[in-house]
Amino acid sequence: MANALEIFRALGDPTRLRILALLRSMELSVGELAQVLGQSQPRVSRHVKILVDAELAERRKEGSWVFVALGDREAVEPMTAALDRWTADTPDPWVVADVARLAAVRADRAASAAAWFEDHAGEWDAIRSLHVADSEIEEAMASLIGEGDLGALIDIGTGTGRMLELFGDRADSALGIDRSSEMLRLARAKLHGRANTELRQADLYALPMGDGAADIAILHHVLHFAQQPGAAIAEAARVLGPGGRLLIADFAPHDREELRQKAAHSRLGFADEQMASWFGPAGLTLAETRTLEGGELTVKLWLGVKKGLRPVETNRVRAA
Repeated sequence: MANALEIFRALGDPTRLRILALLRSMELSVGELAQVLGQSQPRVSRHVKILVDAELAERRKEGSWVFVALGDREAVEPMTAALDRWTADTPDPWVVADVARLAAVRADRAASAAAWFEDHAGEWDAIRSLHVADSEIEEAMASLIGEGDLGALIDIGTGTGRMLELFGDRADSALGIDRSSEMLRLARAKLHGRANTELRQADLYALPMGDGAADIAILHHVLHFAQQPGAAIAEAARVLGPGGRLLIADFAPHDREELRQKAAHSRLGFADEQMASWFGPAGLTLAETRTLEGGELTVKLWLGVKKGLRPVETNRVRAA
């Protein structure tokens, strides 16, 4: 009953109702909410705090930005269902206006992300020219992953969100993490509207996911940036459940030393033996590898499987 009182108190304000309606469309920063609502950031922050205290919203800090998303589903869904019924015949004019302003925020976000990517496109294109086409890499990754439902997916170092764009529709839930707020802005512009997808600023050595919570993890051209690749692999393995899979796409060993200075590469590729030496202690079996030649840099794919049986498989074995 106390929680119900908190919820109704939180909803007893028109601005907070507008915020809740906006968050149903997409995750927004406090600054973006202030822009849509036409109110100051401190005032919006106070409203957000009340919604967070009632578990109707959740707040997450990314650098100097604070993002706000819908909160606990059990608390939110009954409220949104009731609001939908009450406003089905007479939509709130404030909400209609907010939706129009939200479209402008989305356009600004996309334009800003595109400008950032354009400024850095030369660096990306220079590296891409050294290996086989991205489409060939993605086709090989899809072949290794196979068909069917992917369950809970985490894309570690999501960058522009390409892996989530490629595989997210096949997942029950898809989480993309990256340390770069600029990369996450680009990914948000690309992936907005995907209800099963979440993006967070986080470190690949400390993933925001519980033990065994994921079914598949992807490290796509990320590991060569890592100072401690073994630790990154161990952390990815931690969040995988029994039978979960880790797919890594990266470079075979090479001698392009200039990539350390020009592109911040910490490692100049990886050998199969080296990868296997990290998989074993992390509880992973190296199940399959692929080699994609066709450029100055050779791309490698490594598929690891977490040791142990999936719960449904365990039950079948016991039943037998």
